[in-house]
Amino acid sequence: MKILKFNDSIQLTNDGDLCFFFIGTGSAFSKKNYQTNLIIIKGNDHILVDCGTLCPLAFSGYNTGIEKIKTFLITHSHADHIGGLEEAALTGRYLTRQRPRMIISNSYKKILWKQSLSGGCSYGEYSDGAYMKFDDYFEQINPDFLTDTPRPLYTARIGTIDLKIFRTKHIPDSAGSWRNSFYSIGILVDNRILFPGDTRFDKDLLDWMFTSYPVEYVFHDCQFFEGGVHASYKELKTLPADIRKKMYLCHYGDNYASYTPEQDGFAGFTQRGVYYDFDL
Repeated sequence: MKILKFNDSIQLTNDGDLCFFFIGTGSAFSKKNYQTNLIIIKGNDHILVDCGTLCPLAFSGYNTGIEKIKTFLITHSHADHIGGLEEAALTGRYLTRQRPRMIISNSYKKILWKQSLSGGCSYGEYSDGAYMKFDDYFEQINPDFLTDTPRPLYTARIGTIDLKIFRTKHIPDSAGSWRNSFYSIGILVDNRILFPGDTRFDKDLLDWMFTSYPVEYVFHDCQFFEGGVHASYKELKTLPADIRKKMYLCHYGDNYASYTPEQDGFAGFTQRGVYYDFDL
């Protein structure tokens, strides 16, 4: 894997290498590194994973418009993951006149629309005699079910990009497992690169992924205090060395400069605004 520099604008196509480009790497309240939203790029295909409040602003900082995104995947409904989605929806409807795709299950589609997007997107006009619906803004791609052990696993494919989609245990902090946690997901890309999304410390998940798939790298959320709804730095330090050496930390606070993850056996902090090319 090589880390390649950004040049001029975000390149949403390439020669076929699997790449990650992090729009941001910060926590929900970061003022330095935007929020942890990323683009998966491979050949002629791309997927934007999450579109937080600062995401459209961050795109402009990379000389790229959010309207360039053709496929979305949303991991959960916190504002740092969906806060920019209304702008993306309205831009598609009224500027580009195109519906981007969204990889989303029927159950989460109802949650995302009714609890978050409908307030700003429903009432602008009538469609077929009724207020606007999710399908007026996005083309749904419904993931296919694979297995329910040890937890539900789904798959979706965008061109050459293969996704495995699984539940995580993010919120509330009182929830004992993913089963009684609010909807949140992580993804495994091409059976190689693991992005658990927002999750509390969940070694069972990591053990499942590492024993079932040839995981090359992990981009894992990290907070610098204990408690709350993200895996803490202290907890992640308890992982086996062979996992830590493949783990880049993301979703970190603005005090990240006080830590040196390489000295604790991690691959390092995830950088925003560069291409992680996993085929070089």
